[in-house]
Amino acid sequence: MPNRPKPVSKAKAKSQSTTLKHWVSGTAILVGAAIWAGQVFADSHEVITESHGYSNFGELKYGPNTALDYVNPDAPKGGEIAQWAQGSFDSFNQYARDGVSAALNTLPYESVLTSTADDAYGSYCYLCTTMEYPESLDWVIFNLRDDVTFSDGTGMTAEDVAFSFNLFLEQGITEYRNVVTQYIVGVEVLEPYRIKFTFTEEAPRRDVIGFAGGTVVFSKAWFEETGTRLDEASDAPFMGTGPYLLDSFDINRQIIYKLDPNWWGADLPINIGRNNFETIRVEYFADSSAAFEGFKSGAYTFRSENSSKQWATGYDFPAVEKEWVKVEELPDGNIGSAQGFVFNLDRPQWQDPRVREAVRLMVNFEWMNDSLFYGLYARPISFWDNSDLAASGVPTPEEVAIMQPLVDEGLLDASILTAEAVTPPVSATVNRPLDRANLRKASALLDEAGWIVGDDGMRRKDGQTLDADFLQFSPQFDRIINPIVENLKRLGVNAKLDRVDTSQFVERTRSGDYDLVNSSPGQGFEPGSGLRQWFGSETADDSSRNLMRLRSPAIDRLIDVVVEAKTLEELRTSVHALDRALRAEGFWIPQWFKDVHTVAYYDMYRFPEELPPFALGTLDFWWYDAEAAAALEAAGAFQ
Repeated sequence: MPNRPKPVSKAKAKSQSTTLKHWVSGTAILVGAAIWAGQVFADSHEVITESHGYSNFGELKYGPNTALDYVNPDAPKGGEIAQWAQGSFDSFNQYARDGVSAALNTLPYESVLTSTADDAYGSYCYLCTTMEYPESLDWVIFNLRDDVTFSDGTGMTAEDVAFSFNLFLEQGITEYRNVVTQYIVGVEVLEPYRIKFTFTEEAPRRDVIGFAGGTVVFSKAWFEETGTRLDEASDAPFMGTGPYLLDSFDINRQIIYKLDPNWWGADLPINIGRNNFETIRVEYFADSSAAFEGFKSGAYTFRSENSSKQWATGYDFPAVEKEWVKVEELPDGNIGSAQGFVFNLDRPQWQDPRVREAVRLMVNFEWMNDSLFYGLYARPISFWDNSDLAASGVPTPEEVAIMQPLVDEGLLDASILTAEAVTPPVSATVNRPLDRANLRKASALLDEAGWIVGDDGMRRKDGQTLDADFLQFSPQFDRIINPIVENLKRLGVNAKLDRVDTSQFVERTRSGDYDLVNSSPGQGFEPGSGLRQWFGSETADDSSRNLMRLRSPAIDRLIDVVVEAKTLEELRTSVHALDRALRAEGFWIPQWFKDVHTVAYYDMYRFPEELPPFALGTLDFWWYDAEAAAALEAAGAFQ
């Protein structure tokens, strides 16, 4: 067991800090504002940095023991906020394949490191006070807080962190375990509040600290006493250190979480002005129509609206007219979710890109936006929309340099080096769902691919019809998918909407039993190894994210380039190249996108005047106005 290094003298620390700054300027792995002292292990010549946080790109926004800029430090505590969820639930364990997990089931959990809603690249000690790491980033040591307690009052130690990490390694889903073994050699408890993660030589250094610090911490004693397993459904959340506890639930009807009155982190500077609600309630509804009626009557009190029709036409009910309900558009600076339909590439009919393109041509977004969405949406064109990571125009010389070897090896088509980034088909017809020009293009593509129209108008190849089933669970999509289905039938495709209940939808997506399904591959500002879960060949057989079951050697190689990027400029260039290649694969039919949050809520909630760019923060830093709530109650706002 290595001895803990002692801080060097101030003079020597200054010299070593200068050495460190010279090193980071050459590699662009920059340390945050609080480099407290350079330290050296006795058996190593590496400079050891001890800091309250870490950033690959630039300085950390916040110093140690600092409150967040975007919260109201005087926000009152108390009151209830209520939201809705659709469908059903039978488990509070989202980490298992079994069961349908309950909404907000991770509220009781916290991780070693945390992030903020206004610092895209920073990771901050949360369950730790500081972290230590060498220049090589071969390992990281977290010096844990000694005042963190679980919800039963027992103290959290390094043993709990190690146990939680190993639990995910032993019982977590396959796609996660595969990534972990590529990153971490081992976890070692050095002292009761000191734990070391050692990384593999191959692990991308830009990801390692965040990966280790993202460990969610459970109570080892609770798991051992209860015999609970991570890979099985659970009728209650696991014991964690988080601010909220499960208060009560009624299966498929309601869940209530309550603020833990003894929560260890209430007075922590980073938590000032946060976790303000006394209770958080979730009401379940069978469908969105019933849920909206429930909101109108006050059955729940906050609604993030995802239906353009509802947003444009539905908010004229009495509670709005009486100004009991506020209806607002709030800015959203996040990367777009890239919501769309994806093809299951394991199905034989979708392995020909011409067939996929023919189906894409039958989705008339321009008509949808005009007739169904009231002009409220734009169409996503990139997996990193609303950011400077989205590819645009023709490739730059730097992007060409990344993609050229893949073209030379025949893994990418040569056109990607000179063509503009692929965008979805555009329709010139907005007054009817079917664009006849696109129908002719799609028909020619299917003819070329060998799908021939028979006497019954259906296309067949080798005696099999061209089937396209859209798997859905929400009735909200009926009015969107049915016109696409009709367009495809005009093309000779045997298309249909296959709407099932929530549990069937979860099971079928897990097993790959679908032709097309919704996917929202939301990406971050610092893409890394998590890309492999979304797009990597190694996750195609069993993934909750790679729903298109993509297996592309070119994409795999480009992900490697992104993961290995050391500067922000390198990252942007490599993501542009990856974005181009993903869009060229044609597995994605983009749906719609907006850069604002559309919300409605009973006028008893307040939020900071200026929201941070990367979070709406409803359950994080909004608060309850008790006087306003009493006035609404007295006026009869809640039936």
